[in-house]
Amino acid sequence: MRVLLIGSGGREHALAVGLAADPSVEQLVAAPGNPGIAAVATLRDVKATDPAAVAALAVEVAADLVVIGPEAPLVAGVADAVRAAGIAVFGPSAAAAELEGSKTFAKDVMAAAGVPTARSFTCTTAEEVSAALTAFAPPYVVKNDGLAAGKGVVVTDSLPVAAQHAADCGRVVIEEFLDGPEVSLFVVTDGTAAVPLMPAQDFKRALDGDEGPNTGGMGAYAPLEWAPADLVERVMAETVEPTLAEMRKRGTPFSGLLYVGLALTGDGPRVIEFNARFGDPETQVVLALLASPLGALLNASATGTLADLPPLRWHDGSAVTVVVASHNYPGTPRTGDVIEGGEVPGVIHAGTARRADGALVSAGGRVLSVTATGPDLAAARTAAYDLLDGVTLEGSHHRTDIALAAIEGRIKL
Repeated sequence: MRVLLIGSGGREHALAVGLAADPSVEQLVAAPGNPGIAAVATLRDVKATDPAAVAALAVEVAADLVVIGPEAPLVAGVADAVRAAGIAVFGPSAAAAELEGSKTFAKDVMAAAGVPTARSFTCTTAEEVSAALTAFAPPYVVKNDGLAAGKGVVVTDSLPVAAQHAADCGRVVIEEFLDGPEVSLFVVTDGTAAVPLMPAQDFKRALDGDEGPNTGGMGAYAPLEWAPADLVERVMAETVEPTLAEMRKRGTPFSGLLYVGLALTGDGPRVIEFNARFGDPETQVVLALLASPLGALLNASATGTLADLPPLRWHDGSAVTVVVASHNYPGTPRTGDVIEGGEVPGVIHAGTARRADGALVSAGGRVLSVTATGPDLAAARTAAYDLLDGVTLEGSHHRTDIALAAIEGRIKL
C-alpha cells in the first residue's frame, strides 16, 4: 500500500511513525512534512489546503490511501478532491468537517442528536455577547466559532476578558462551564461502523497547575486508570452513534477520525467539543500504545470496511508525552533557535525546520514533544522527562507536571 500523508506537525510525525511501522505500507510520502517525518517518509512540497494540488500529488505518487492530518485541509475540501480523483481518503468531507469548522454547526448536530453537552449561545454582536455572559456564572467559556489552531477558547473569571475575546473573534459560542476532569476519545469511523481508541487526557494550559493561557496542548498521557470502567461504552452509545446517525441523516456522513472532547461531570460525560481529526498531543500517546497496524485501520475507515477489521490490540503499560514550546508561546513564538538532542527515537517533531547548514531549528510555537512508554504511568512519566533532559532549546518552556495528578491520585470524579 502506498500512502500519502498530508501535514507537517507533531500529530503527522506520530502518524508517520505508526504508518512506517505497518508492514502493509510499502511506500510513505509526506507533504509538506518536517525534518522528523523525513526520517521515515519521502517528503514532497504541497500547499496542504489546496484541494487540486493535493489531489494531483496523490495521483502523481500513485497513492492507494491519502491520510489528511490537520483540520484546515479537511475544512477546505481536500478530502473531497482526492476522493473525486478515485483515491481512498482517511478524513471527512468538507461538509462533515464542519463538526470542527463551526462550533455552532456542531452544537446544532448535538442538539438534533440528543448528545449531552453544555448549554450555549452563538453571538455576533456586543449586545448578544453581554446577554450570553449574563446568563452564565463564571468561569466564562468563550469559543471562536471557526478554526483557531486549538487556541480559540478563553476560560476566565473576568467578564472584561471574556467580552474582549468575543470582540476579537467576531462570531463566538458562549457556553456554560463544564466542571470535572477532561478526557479525549478518538473514534475511527467509516460513516457507519465506529471503533473507539484508548481514552487519553491532555493539558491545555501553558503552565504547571493548569495556570496560564490556553494552548494547543502541552502534554498528554494514557490510559486513564481513574476513568469509569463504562466510559467508552457510554460515550459511544450516548454521543458517537447518535452523532454519526445525525450526520448520515443530513446526507453528510462522517468518515475519518471523530475526536470527542469530554468533561466528566456529576451528570456524566458531556461533550466539550468535536474535532474532525486526531488531536495533538494525545495522538502521540495513543499511537505509542496501539499494537494493531495503523495503516490497515485507517485504510478500513477510508474504504468502508471497518466492520470487517479484527478488534484492536494494545500494548500493556502507559505512555506520556511532554511538549517543548518555544519562547513566548502561546503568544508570537520566537523561531530559528537551534535544537540539540532532537533527533532520537521518542522525540516527535512539530514546529521544526532544517537550516541551510544542516542544523535543526525551531520553526513554530510547539516545537516538539518527547514521548515514552513504561510498565505503568509513573515509569512512563519518568522515562519521558528523562528523554526531555537530553533536549536543549534556548528560551523554551514545558510543563513539569504532566500526568502527576493521576499518579498521585488527585483526580476526582
